[in-house]
Amino acid sequence: MLSTAALLANSTPPPQLLPARQLMAFTLASHILLVPFGVALPFITLLMHHRALRRNDPVALTLARRWSAVMAVQFAVGVVTGTVLSFEFGLLWPGMMGRWGDVFGLGFGIEAWAFFLEAVLVAIYLYGWRRLKPWTHLWLAVPLPLAALMGAFGIIAANSWMNTPQGFRPDAQGNPVDVDVRQAIFTPMFGPEYWHFVVAMLLTAGYVVAGVYAVGWLRGRRDRYHRLGFTVPFTVAAILTPVQFMLGDSAARAVFHKQPIKFAAMEIVWKTDTHVPEYMFGRLHPDGTISGGLKIPQLDSILAGLSPDTKVTGLSSVAASDRPTATQATIAHWAFDIMVTIGSVLILLALWYGWCWLRRRDLPRSRWFFRCAAIAGVACLVTVECGWIATEVGRQPWIVYHHMRVSEAVTGTRAASLWAMLGIVMAVYVAVFGSFLAVVLKMRTRWRIADEGSAAARADLPPETDTPYGPRSEPEPSTTGAEPGGSDRTSGGAS
Repeated sequence: MLSTAALLANSTPPPQLLPARQLMAFTLASHILLVPFGVALPFITLLMHHRALRRNDPVALTLARRWSAVMAVQFAVGVVTGTVLSFEFGLLWPGMMGRWGDVFGLGFGIEAWAFFLEAVLVAIYLYGWRRLKPWTHLWLAVPLPLAALMGAFGIIAANSWMNTPQGFRPDAQGNPVDVDVRQAIFTPMFGPEYWHFVVAMLLTAGYVVAGVYAVGWLRGRRDRYHRLGFTVPFTVAAILTPVQFMLGDSAARAVFHKQPIKFAAMEIVWKTDTHVPEYMFGRLHPDGTISGGLKIPQLDSILAGLSPDTKVTGLSSVAASDRPTATQATIAHWAFDIMVTIGSVLILLALWYGWCWLRRRDLPRSRWFFRCAAIAGVACLVTVECGWIATEVGRQPWIVYHHMRVSEAVTGTRAASLWAMLGIVMAVYVAVFGSFLAVVLKMRTRWRIADEGSAAARADLPPETDTPYGPRSEPEPSTTGAEPGGSDRTSGGAS
C-alpha cells in the first residue's frame, strides 16, 4: 500500500501531498479489513442464533454466542481504526472539508449516529446472554445489522458524492450554495456503489468465517460443530456470489456512463473509439501504448454497452492535468482486474458447492474444495482492498470529481510532521491488530479446552455452560449433558 501511494503522488509541490496520501492510504487499507465483520457478522450471527432457537439446536447456539464475542472484539478494534480515519479527513484534507463539508457532511453524520446505535445494540446483545428470555434476546438484536447497514449508508453516500458531486450550485468563487441535501445523498453513483458494497461485505464475512471451519475440517475435525460453522456462512456467501457479480457489472456500467475518464483508467483505454478491446492486466505507457496482458478484441465495448459498436471514451480525450497518469491508470486497472478474476473464481466455487448440495444434500467430499474454501476469505479481503483502490485511484487527480483536486485539498502541515505521524500510526495499528489477534486466539484456546471436556484444564478458566442462557453463577454442567461439538465429534475444538 505504501508503494502504491508513492506511485500516486506527484513529483511537484506541495511536499506534504505524498505523506498525506500515504497516511490516508495506510489507515484506510487497515480499517477496510474490519468493515466486512462490522457490517455483515451481526447478520450471520443472528442467522445462526435464529436457527438455534427455531430448531432447539445447542450447537448452533454455542456458535452464535462465540461469534458474538468475536463480533464485540472486532467492534472495539474498529472503534480505534475508524476514529483515526475520521479525524484524518479533517486534518489531512481541510481544503475539501472546509469548502464541501456542508454539502456531503450529512453522510458522516449518519455514520456517526449509526456507530453509536450499533455500540448500544452490541452491548445489549452481549448482556442478554444468560439474562434474557431466548426469543426476547434475539428480537432485541434484530436492529443490530440494520444499524450496520445504516453506517454503510452514510459512508457510501459521502464517497459516491465525491465521485458524482451534485446537490449544490457553485457561486462566483466556486463555493457551494443552494445546497439540496437529498440530491447530495442520492447521487447517480449511490445506488450501484451502495448495493455492491453491502453484498461485498456479506459474502466476504461469510467466506472468512467459513474458512476458519474449513481449516478445522482439513485438520480432521469432522464434528457437527465444524460442519454447521462452515455450512451456514458459506451458504450465505455462495448465494450472494453470483448476485455480486451482476451488481459489480452494473456498477462498472454506471462508472462508464457517469465517470467516463475513470472507466477509461480502469480499462486502460487511451483513444476514444468503438470496437475497443479488453486487456486483462497489461501496463499503460505515457504514450498510450500497452504492453503485456491478454488482449480480447472488442470485449471492452461489449461489456460497456452490450455492443461492439459502443463508443468508449479514452484518457487522451481530456487534458493530461485532468486525468490519471499512466501509472495511476495501470494501478486502477490491475486492481479492477484482480477483483473481477477473484469474483469469477468464487462463482465456480459457489457452483461446486451448490451442485453437491442439490445432488446429495451434503458438502463436497474433495479436500481441494475445502482448501479453496479456506483461502476464499483471504481472497475476498483482497478484492475489498482492490475495490477501494480502483474507486479512489481511478478518480485522480480529483478529490471532488471535476471540482477540486487532491493537491488543493491537502493540509499545510509540514511534510516531516506527517511522516512522523505515519510512523506513529503504523506502530499503533501493529499493536492494535496484534492485540486483536491475541484476544481471538485466546478465546479459541478457551473454547477448544471447553469442547474437549477436560475438567482439570477448565479449572483455571471462567465457566461456560453448554447453553448460553441462564445465570452466570450456574455451575458447570455434568459430563452427561450435551456437548457443544455434538455426539459425533472426533477431535472437537474450535478452529
